[in-house]
Amino acid sequence: MSTARDVTTIPVTTASGKSIVAAVRTTPATVIEDYARLLDIAQVSKALDPKATTILKNNISWHMLYPSANTTPWQIEGVTRKLRDEGFLDQVVVENRTVVTQAEKGERLNNFKPVHDKYALPIKYNFNPADMKWVTYEPTSGPFLVLDKIFPKGVRIPDYFFDKNVVHLPTIKTHIYTDYTCALKNAFGGLLDTTRHYTHSVIHETLVDLLRIQKEIQAGTFAVADGTTAGSGPGPRTMTPVVKNILLASSDQVAIDAVAAKLIGFDPMDVKCIRLAHEAGLGKGRLDEIEVMGDLDTAEVKRTNWDFVVGDNAASKVGDFFWFGPMKPLARLMFQTPMVNAFIMGSFLYHDYWWYPTTGRKITDQWLADTEWGRLFLSYGDPFARPERSGLRSRLRPRPA
Repeated sequence: MSTARDVTTIPVTTASGKSIVAAVRTTPATVIEDYARLLDIAQVSKALDPKATTILKNNISWHMLYPSANTTPWQIEGVTRKLRDEGFLDQVVVENRTVVTQAEKGERLNNFKPVHDKYALPIKYNFNPADMKWVTYEPTSGPFLVLDKIFPKGVRIPDYFFDKNVVHLPTIKTHIYTDYTCALKNAFGGLLDTTRHYTHSVIHETLVDLLRIQKEIQAGTFAVADGTTAGSGPGPRTMTPVVKNILLASSDQVAIDAVAAKLIGFDPMDVKCIRLAHEAGLGKGRLDEIEVMGDLDTAEVKRTNWDFVVGDNAASKVGDFFWFGPMKPLARLMFQTPMVNAFIMGSFLYHDYWWYPTTGRKITDQWLADTEWGRLFLSYGDPFARPERSGLRSRLRPRPA
């Protein structure tokens, strides 16, 4: 069993004690340089330990290519390059899988692989015993809210995350269970195994528990959120992509989530995980206690409302019915026994073999052809490489220098 030492992850703040969130406007032609500027404003060099290995925790919400669902290739490249310039030379990509996503397929279809290869980034998977082992963990800075009840035999986390920097790479989007998703949710896949769906009915409390773990075990924690194309709708997969040209970064996971939630259209303190984390002293959730710096300031964030909506799709309606609806008493039977395989198969068939071919692929093709971000994506390579795409590729401009 592993226990914490001292709390090591302390966010960078202003002289007045406000948490710093960097916010930068960007374009496809300047995005790599804009990521460097973003990390300077957020003072990444103060937030991370230069002697420690730095984990780049990508976000693969869906292995399919779908705009706004997953970490972008320019996000990985911009962050990797800037961290190296700042002396963080020991970088490792860590990825996870869920019961409905495949990490290796996601790397290929979302153009992670060209960036990983270009920068010789090693990849480790939390589900590979050769890469890391799972250890039982108990916090010392405060009690768990729910994880010890969900997992009474012990809360298990990967040993590889101990004493390392972790840089989360989420996108800004809505989510069917948490309304929004950004830095806090990105730890969900890395720190919990494929039984993490047990926690969906108490997802907000779970994210706060995971933040407490991060603060206790990691040398430094930082988040860089890509809002070049953000997602509105029943995320984290079947959303409507909306070009927003915004990048966010912070060493305070609660503060960056508060800013992302406000931009999307929520009052941050009305989002349960943000409020609980703020009240537990794990970060700043009130905008008055956050200093937004860069191309936006706090006042502009307060005025901004993208009016994103969450909604439901066919798969989420089934989940809601059992997690939060009239069949909640049967949730344990449905999701913590072999019966869960029926739900997993149904979700997989719905998303990959119904929604994506009939709707998602058309949206993706339109984004690739009609937006500068889609064109930039294809400059990293066409992961589909199908003959019928040759005409589309020929019409696209090359990647900006």
